[in-house]
Amino acid sequence: MSRYDYLIVGAGLYGSVFAQQAKMKGKSCLVIDKRDHIAGNLYCENIEGINVHQYGAHIFHTNDKEVWQYVNSFVEFNRYTNSPLAFYKGELYNMPFNMNTFYKLWNVKTPEEALSKLTEQRAQYADIEPENLEQQALKLVGRDIYEKLIKGYTEKQWGKSTTELPTFIIKRLPLRFTFDNNYFNDIYQGIPIGGYNVMIEKMLDGVEVTLGVDFLTNRNHFETIADKVIYTGMIDAYFNYCLGELEYRSLHFEHQLLDMDNYQGNAVVNYTERQVPYTRIIEHKHFEFGQQKKTIITKEYPQTWDKTKEAYYPVNNEQNNKLAGEYKKMAKENVIFAGRLGDYAYYDMDKVIRKAIDFASGIV
Repeated sequence: MSRYDYLIVGAGLYGSVFAQQAKMKGKSCLVIDKRDHIAGNLYCENIEGINVHQYGAHIFHTNDKEVWQYVNSFVEFNRYTNSPLAFYKGELYNMPFNMNTFYKLWNVKTPEEALSKLTEQRAQYADIEPENLEQQALKLVGRDIYEKLIKGYTEKQWGKSTTELPTFIIKRLPLRFTFDNNYFNDIYQGIPIGGYNVMIEKMLDGVEVTLGVDFLTNRNHFETIADKVIYTGMIDAYFNYCLGELEYRSLHFEHQLLDMDNYQGNAVVNYTERQVPYTRIIEHKHFEFGQQKKTIITKEYPQTWDKTKEAYYPVNNEQNNKLAGEYKKMAKENVIFAGRLGDYAYYDMDKVIRKAIDFASGIV
């Protein structure tokens, strides 16, 4: 007989939420992870009293009240509001594109003046049918915003020229004609006080967890100890890439402890020049309004994924989505693929939680 109702591969957000929900329904679960810690990419390490987001900035935001109440049942969230800055050739611009941005770019002071300038900038591209990201961006915002705040950052993020990237990546660029630097429009937003580890630890309270084990190297054993498998790793890796490799983007992080109390005055600053190799610098203490005498920054470098690197998010173009669909057709009834890598979809955190809760609601 199986020892567990569910084997959950991955102690990240989806796996932890599902395990918590399944346990609430009286199901036995084993959560395994190849890393030596829980929380997946949400993992925070406390250094000098600062909760360092080891795998990049994670800012929780949602319009889903049930999901907001759910996460707050494990940990209290602070009032952090994401207001990133963009750095281009020594100049700082507010994000997302709003009246502060337009004022810095064109010295316009009213929404009417800003719209007039945007209309002027977009006019020469109004009649084109965009065939790539560059043309789509020019049609939406014109050359100034595109050249200074979109082109270089996007090319670094995806590892390709904007003329090679599809239009859908940038179909909707937020333009706000207010002096509002809040990046997200969602009603609920914040950072868990004490870091995401606190939330995940409480979700997994009472659930059996084994770390430092790789499901794929010992799958014959693991697949026999549970009735069903929730797999949150790369779906093509699960099938040993038998139909070919899907495309992912990877990231490299350089963390620095600095003997100063404030490096950049903001949690997130994007570097939009193509010549600057990193896409952003994160200063972690500002996520929790820290007053420590030292600070920790992280430079984030996008990378092309290969099997020696960690996959962080999928490249959801038509070719990759089609291949992912073929892999999904190969799934057995007792194996459920989930999360960003398992489902091969770019989900925000609240959507991951919603999917895990909804799927667990069908447990009988």
